[in-house]
Amino acid sequence: MASSTLPSNGRLVNIGTHSLALYTHGPEPSSSKDPVVLFISGLATDALVWQAVVRQLGPSLRSYTYDRSGYHNSDSSLLAPSAENIALELSLLIEKAPIPNPLVLVGHSWAGVLTHEYIALKGTDQIAGLVLVDANHETSTLVMDVDDPILYTVAAGVEPYSAKGIEAEHKLTQEEWDSYLAAEATEKFTLIERKECENYKPSFETLRKKELSRKQPLVGDKPVYVIGGSRSRDWSGLYKAGVAKGNGTEEQRSYVRELIKTIDAKSEGLMKEFLKLSTKSELVFATESGHFVQLTQPEIVVDGVKWVLDNLPASS
Repeated sequence: MASSTLPSNGRLVNIGTHSLALYTHGPEPSSSKDPVVLFISGLATDALVWQAVVRQLGPSLRSYTYDRSGYHNSDSSLLAPSAENIALELSLLIEKAPIPNPLVLVGHSWAGVLTHEYIALKGTDQIAGLVLVDANHETSTLVMDVDDPILYTVAAGVEPYSAKGIEAEHKLTQEEWDSYLAAEATEKFTLIERKECENYKPSFETLRKKELSRKQPLVGDKPVYVIGGSRSRDWSGLYKAGVAKGNGTEEQRSYVRELIKTIDAKSEGLMKEFLKLSTKSELVFATESGHFVQLTQPEIVVDGVKWVLDNLPASS
C-alpha cells in the first residue's frame, strides 16, 4: 500500500473518489484567519520538488505540499488529468482536509494554468495571495514551444537534470534529491507523466476560452509575486550536451541557437502579463536558475512568500 511510505507529516485525505497525500509543514496556525501556504507543482512533478523551499521557510509558518492524483503517495484518479480536473481535485482536497485558512498559493510552471482554473472554479475568497514561479501564462503556447521538436532532436538522449545544471546546483539534501529521483523512476510516475503531458497543451486553449483576462485585476488588491527563471540556461545546457553527443545537423543546431537567443525576452513578456492579476504585484528574475527555480534558488521563492505575507491587504 502507498500509505506505508508516508512520512510522519503526511496523511491520505479522502476526496470522495480516492485519496490524495497531503504533507503538513510548520506549526498549527493560531486561528483559521491566519494565512497558510499551499504549494502546487508543475507538469509531471510531485510534492518533493518543494523540499528546499519548505525547509528554508522555517519552522514558524504553516505550509502544505501535496501529490496530485497518480503521483508518489496519492491514488490514481478515474478522471483525466486536465487542468480543470486537477483544480477540482485540489478544491476537494482543501475542503476535505480541511484547510479553512486564507491561502497563499505558490505555483510552478503548469501551476500558472492550474491556479487560474482553481480561481475559475472557486473564485478568490479563500486566496490571500499568489507566488508564481516561472509559471505558464495562458498565452504561453502561442508564444513559445517548450517541447520544440528540433530542440529535442539536438538534445536527444541527453540527461536533463545533468545538462541543465540542476544536478550540480540544486539545494536539496542528498537524501531529498535521492527520494525525488526515486519517485520519478517508478512506473507509476511514468504513467501519470504521460497522461499529464497529453492534457498539457489543450489546457491553455481551455483556459483562454474562459476569458479570465477580461476580469483583471483577477485577484483585486491581493499580492502577487512573479518569479521568472532563465529558460535560456536550461536550453543552452541541453544544446551543449546534445552537440557533445554529435546530435543534429548544422541547420538544426543553428535553429536552436536562435531559439535560445530569443526565449528569455519572450518569457519576460509572459511574466509581465501576470502583473495584471493584481493592483499589488512584483516581478523578480532568478538569474542563476533555469525553469526549476525552487530547486536551484529556493530562497527567491521564500522571499516571494514573505513579500506576499508582508503585503496582505488590511482586513476589512
